[in-house]
Amino acid sequence: MEWKPIGDQVLIKQHAKQDKTKSGIILTTGMDDFMTCTVVAIGDGLFTHTGDRIPMSTHVGQEVLIHTSNVGDQKKLRIEDDDYVLIRESEIAMIKP
Repeated sequence: MEWKPIGDQVLIKQHAKQDKTKSGIILTTGMDDFMTCTVVAIGDGLFTHTGDRIPMSTHVGQEVLIHTSNVGDQKKLRIEDDDYVLIRESEIAMIKP
């Protein structure tokens, strides 16, 4: 990919919604408002007022959980026939270590 987010922007790719766990348990509630995504690209981070860079907490390839209210049509984009979402790192609810 030739594109790189700037600042604290994170480019993510949404996973297909899963209705079952790996062991076969059917999921019914609890995660409807959240979506699991993979980090595809990250910016370099923001600067403080003194000029120090604040490093990013996420890295490429990491799985993250974001609330669906943080994903509107204005944040969705298409690059090279693939669909992505561009959000700020602060909009990420959880990361999978």
